[in-house]
Amino acid sequence: MVVTRTTKVSVGLFATWALSDVEELCTMRRSSREVLPRLPEFFPIPDELRRAGISRQHLLTGMAVMASVMGAAAADGVRSGGRSPVFRGVLLAFGLHGFGHLAMAGAARQYVSGLLTAPTIVIPYWLWAREELAAEGIADVDRASLAVAAAGMPVLLGIHTLVYRLLDRSTRPRGRRRHAGSAASQRRSPR
Repeated sequence: MVVTRTTKVSVGLFATWALSDVEELCTMRRSSREVLPRLPEFFPIPDELRRAGISRQHLLTGMAVMASVMGAAAADGVRSGGRSPVFRGVLLAFGLHGFGHLAMAGAARQYVSGLLTAPTIVIPYWLWAREELAAEGIADVDRASLAVAAAGMPVLLGIHTLVYRLLDRSTRPRGRRRHAGSAASQRRSPR
C-alpha cells in the first residue's frame, strides 16, 4: 500500500493536534487559573472560571469534542486527497492557532498552555503541510477554506460554552436547579 503525500498531511493534522493537546491536558488547568483572573472584565467569562480556571472535567470533555472535529477534518482530508475546503480550513485554523498561543504568552508575559508545542510542533507541521499541498497543486487558502477557518474561533468558543453549561447543570446541587415553579423561571416565562 502506498501512502500518498496528502494522506500523510491529513493524518498528520490529527496526530499533531493530539500531541499539542497532551501539553494542554497537562498544563491548561494551572495556566487558566493564572491567566483568566487577569483578563479584562469585558471578556464574557463566567465568574467561576475567572476564579478557579478550567476544571479537569471541562478540559477532558472539550478535548473529546475537539477530537471528533479534528478527526472528522483529517478523515475528510484523506477522503478528498487534501482538496476538501473543510480539511484545508481546519488546517489553516490549526496553524494560525499556534501563533495565537505565542501571542497569548506575549500578552500574559508568562507561560500559557500550548506555548511549548506551538513553535515546535504546530507551526512547523502547518508550514510543512502547506508545502506538501502546494507540491500536489492544491491551494491551501481560498474563499471556501478561509470561511471554514474563520468559523474556527466561534466554534471553539461555542464548544467551551456548551461544555461549561452542560457540566454546570450536571454538577449544580439539586437545591440550586431551577424548577418550573421557581421564581427565576417564572420571571423568564411569558404569560
